[in-house]
Amino acid sequence: MVLYKAFIKKQIRNYLFGSVVAVLAVGSVLLISSLELPALEYGRLFLVLLFSFLVMALLEISLFMKHVKPIRTALRTADPSLELLEKAYHYTHRLPKHAVYRILGPHLFGMAVPAILMTYWMIHTDLVSLPYSVLYQAVTGAVLIACMHALIEFFLTCSAIIPLIKEFRNRALERYNVDFSLEGYVFVPIGPKFMVSCMLIGTFPLALFIMATNVRLHDTALSRTGIQNFWGWAGMVLFIGTAFSAIAAWLLTKSVQHPINELYKATNNVKDGQLLQIQDEYLDEFSNLVAGFNMMVRGLQAREEQNRQLLDSYFTTLAVALDARDPYTAGHSLRVAEYSVIIGQLAGITGVELDNLRKSALLHDIGKIGVRDSVLFKEGKLTDEEFDQIKAHPVLGENILRQIEPLEKMTPYLGGVRSHHERYDGKGYPDGLAGQAIPLYGRIIAVADAYDAMTSDRPYRKGMAPEQALGILEQGRGTQWDPVFAGLFLEYSRAK
Repeated sequence: MVLYKAFIKKQIRNYLFGSVVAVLAVGSVLLISSLELPALEYGRLFLVLLFSFLVMALLEISLFMKHVKPIRTALRTADPSLELLEKAYHYTHRLPKHAVYRILGPHLFGMAVPAILMTYWMIHTDLVSLPYSVLYQAVTGAVLIACMHALIEFFLTCSAIIPLIKEFRNRALERYNVDFSLEGYVFVPIGPKFMVSCMLIGTFPLALFIMATNVRLHDTALSRTGIQNFWGWAGMVLFIGTAFSAIAAWLLTKSVQHPINELYKATNNVKDGQLLQIQDEYLDEFSNLVAGFNMMVRGLQAREEQNRQLLDSYFTTLAVALDARDPYTAGHSLRVAEYSVIIGQLAGITGVELDNLRKSALLHDIGKIGVRDSVLFKEGKLTDEEFDQIKAHPVLGENILRQIEPLEKMTPYLGGVRSHHERYDGKGYPDGLAGQAIPLYGRIIAVADAYDAMTSDRPYRKGMAPEQALGILEQGRGTQWDPVFAGLFLEYSRAK
């Protein structure tokens, strides 16, 4: 509750500051400097202003207490739920917007309506010697003053809510290990905020000056034509000032929105795995933001490269460790990966897809870890039961990879590992897939695996000559192996 009390005290100070500046100070100065009235009438008008201020404060305080109720409830609850904390977190972000609605609602009408009615009564009963036209100017002035007060209150509230936002976020982290985030949601777009702020800052002094001057002119002996000429001049000045403010606000908004949008797009690219730096084209402090962002991206790129090298080493080590079980098959997985990459390149596969193909080929026989040595290295003919064990290694390999976390990182390799013994005519194993139903990597690895198996020495036979092995691949195109990938490998090998 200490934080809540501090927040309320700060809001009261902010409110009093904004009210004094925008209502009492400006209103009083306008009255004192622009009107020539007896002291008694000044006092009556000041009492009207004070009474209206009290009515406004009463209405506004009741609405403010309603606005902060979710925040008060969350801070007063000893053990708040996650839902309550999240509601308070989001509601706190809305307070600056609520402050504007509060000022332009009960603040404006609570102040203006009593003041206009009481002043009208005083003019009607000759308690103050003012023309009725002053009332129209007073209404315009009240709107301008309320807009200025809303602007002040908005920015002061933006500063005041920061400790509350941090508190709700920290409580959610400590109690529920949940980190709140707006996920890019914008409560107040920067465009309208800059446009309205600059317009008010630029036109408020002009409008106030014109109104004060007009009141002053009504107190002097000017002809009707003179007053009309004044309003023509005042309208031109106000138009030029407003146009200048609008153009300046648009240019300022654009200069701020552009780097923000660029940074937002770049962070989305990072989220999607595209580690791209931003072109530094800014002359102000946004250049520091861009430099910091690019520094972060370079760090992520270095980390990504280290992770890639580590993963490559991990895959290669697994493949070498597997091949080391049998001196006759040493280097088999590396060669199959090399042949698979050649076929992939000939087929137009590039980038990440080609790298995934290489890794899948490196691990294509990892399931043989689960096959007994007595079966795997048997030199004689295998029994049906032993052959079933051999045929199980693609499924065993897929299951082994599924145990590695995160699973989505292993997913690209599962199809190639499981299906590299499928046949194009559907007579392979383990699933009896045929044609294009066989995963892409499986069809490529099947060609590379068969060629290396045929050309490698075994304990029970000498490896075939490359031309003989290529002849068998030619014969099996379209039946055992994918005709396109087998054809590409044949063409490449014979061209060498």
